Amino acid sequence: MATGKIRVALVGNPNSGKTSLFNQLTGLNQKVGNFPGVTVDKKTGSCTLPDGHQLEILDLPGSYSIYAKSKDEQVVTDILTNPDDAHYPDILVVIADASNLKRNLLLLSQMIDLGLPVVLALNMMDLAERMGKKIDAAILEKEFGVPVVTINARKGEGINDLKTILAQPVATRERPFLDVTELAGPKYAPRINQGPEPQYLRLHQLLKSGDVSAEEARSIQTRDTTLRYGKINKIVARAEQPTSRKGLKLYTDKIDAILTHRLWGYLIFIFIMFLIFQAIFSWASWPMDLIDSYVSRFSGWLGDTLPAGVLTDLLKDGIVPGVGGVLIFVPQIAILFAFIAILEETGYMARVVFLMDKIMRKVGLNGKSVVPLISGMACAIPAIMATRTIENWKERLITIFVTPLISCSARLPVYTILIALVIPEKTVLGFLNLQGLVLLGLYLLGFAAALLSAWLLSRFVHSGQRSFLIMELPTYKQPRWSNVGYTIIEKVKTFVFEAGKIIVAISIVLWVLASYGPADMQHAEEAVRQELAGTNYSEREFNDRLASYKLEHSYAAVVGKIIEPVIRPLGFDWKMGIALVTSFAAREVFVGTMATLYSIQSGADDQATIKDRMQQEINPETGQPVFTLAVGLSLMIYYVFAMQCMSTLAIVYRETKGWKWPVIITLYMTSLAYLASLVVYHVLR
Repeated sequence: MATGKIRVALVGNPNSGKTSLFNQLTGLNQKVGNFPGVTVDKKTGSCTLPDGHQLEILDLPGSYSIYAKSKDEQVVTDILTNPDDAHYPDILVVIADASNLKRNLLLLSQMIDLGLPVVLALNMMDLAERMGKKIDAAILEKEFGVPVVTINARKGEGINDLKTILAQPVATRERPFLDVTELAGPKYAPRINQGPEPQYLRLHQLLKSGDVSAEEARSIQTRDTTLRYGKINKIVARAEQPTSRKGLKLYTDKIDAILTHRLWGYLIFIFIMFLIFQAIFSWASWPMDLIDSYVSRFSGWLGDTLPAGVLTDLLKDGIVPGVGGVLIFVPQIAILFAFIAILEETGYMARVVFLMDKIMRKVGLNGKSVVPLISGMACAIPAIMATRTIENWKERLITIFVTPLISCSARLPVYTILIALVIPEKTVLGFLNLQGLVLLGLYLLGFAAALLSAWLLSRFVHSGQRSFLIMELPTYKQPRWSNVGYTIIEKVKTFVFEAGKIIVAISIVLWVLASYGPADMQHAEEAVRQELAGTNYSEREFNDRLASYKLEHSYAAVVGKIIEPVIRPLGFDWKMGIALVTSFAAREVFVGTMATLYSIQSGADDQATIKDRMQQEINPETGQPVFTLAVGLSLMIYYVFAMQCMSTLAIVYRETKGWKWPVIITLYMTSLAYLASLVVYHVLR
């Protein structure tokens, strides 16, 4: 027992109701982390029994068998076959879906033979009855020799009965469910008969030792599964009695005939994704604007209230905007994961995975990659977080890798101003807007690049995991809104407190670079007044020119001029170089940076003025406008492909648990952006 608490591990097949039970037991008293060395989520929580005892609940990943076929299942196997593991439980609660009893009981039989105290929680009894199945829990309790409790995890029924059982000492089964000496054979039987540990536990330790060949291990696994199902089939035949009710199954089949149809299924899915995409944009815009407004007001209030100085500037211009840069993404994350949770709760998400798997597999992905890629058009941050539903490590990594190539909403201000600069506003074929077609083309280009990159990366990334999709389509259910709420809170907390720390730190660094420089900024006002001497300038013009002067003489400007020789072949000058540096905080910062450089006050209402000044900018070397068609398209293509978002890098760092993949993604996308921009510029110049 850890820290005086009884450690209870929840184990069960995917879609068995394990997460609902975890939420019922722990409520909001739960934490999310990662198991050491892997990116698989570790969910823990606490629960108080009626007698006052404390339970430490560990929600283990969904697993079909003790023989792991995925990263999630490997975590379960590693913990439960190693009594010295820090997460080794005192009691196992196996959650079984009563509507698919035979498949769920395989895992139960394996858990029993590991020698741990086991309680069987029989979930979804109501669904089983509606599907024409009546389960006799007493027969299961007698045959498996473990306490059995019937629950409805979604409605909270039977939870107190489960707590009552856990409050009492739970004994282990006296004899194993299966004689494993038959599995090991004469060659290995002597080794599994040594020591006080259960034979099945020693068998798995033997398989992990490497002393058993891969072929022998597969043979043992096959015999184990076959023999267990032979006994389970006989038990289920006695415990599960058919009834005349089969309405739910017929109802589910009728819906599936439409939602998984070879034509209508895809059209319905596209329509649903369109609604989600629109909701993320329209519903999130108001709270995002509200957050941005309050952060700006708070920053201004700090400037007006606190005494002038470096610390005040750091607080109002660095830390507070950095925190705002974290909080502004919260509405999008909340809305996206609300929809994902609803789709999962209803059972539709499993249909999407099934429907899209064949198409996505051709480029090295699987059906579960669809939602992250599409939601990446709103924001890559929640999209990358959504890849946690992908069990296969290789396919999840490839999805994370290519998601930033999908054009997100932050690129839209960049596209808008550049298209307005270099693309004429005219119609094509009498009704198609040329500027709109270019904008659509930029989005399609990013999506095509993501698919091509996925196909290429799948040739280089190798994984010991076999990539296949075996899943059962669950019955349709009404969403459990408490589970939806828990999911939203969990995802928002994870983003704010994990990725947020990195985002704020980088924001402070960028503020320092843009606020200080090698020149003496104390004489900036005097220098600007001398520059404007003899002209009739307003206070606003003076402040705009002062901001531009300070930025031009900052360390960020130094960086821009240092990289100018590198970006000059793309048609970019040092001012665009500064925008490339500062927009690393967020892509949309490009517009604000260019506005400051051209002495125009930044703001959405001033975009036309920014466009006019940028159009009037003359290249001193050629005497031609700086923003030609070649330069404008070169910049657009650069922003289609480049990694210009520190928030995305921060979330990639968190999801991959290291800097290796963020660095690789940055180098790949920057190289791709540079080469594509170079080609476009030299072809069109």
